[in-house]
Amino acid sequence: MIGIEACGGAHHGARELIKPGHEVVLLNARYVKRFVVGNKNDFNDAQAIWDAVTRPNIRVVAIKTLEQQDIQLIHTVRQSPVDQRTAPVNQIRCLLSERGIGRCG
Repeated sequence: MIGIEACGGAHHGARELIKPGHEVVLLNARYVKRFVVGNKNDFNDAQAIWDAVTRPNIRVVAIKTLEQQDIQLIHTVRQSPVDQRTAPVNQIRCLLSERGIGRCG
């Protein structure tokens, strides 16, 4: 069994490790953080992942397929221009609000 903290690249790594027949468990980083003892470093992180994986009722993250990651990529790329459009509009609205025109928020 291989335990991996879910982060960037973890889904790809998990899929690659499954190919030769390994059992892979992706763990939510917030769940693993509770098991870290001492300062954050590679050894303590590995120990925390091992402690979390060996628990009886672990909460795992489903390993995404390539297609699921492609859909997530499309949503993320689409959201970026929406955010870039919304930010200056909100900034102007708040600046005008400071001068008594309209309201912010």
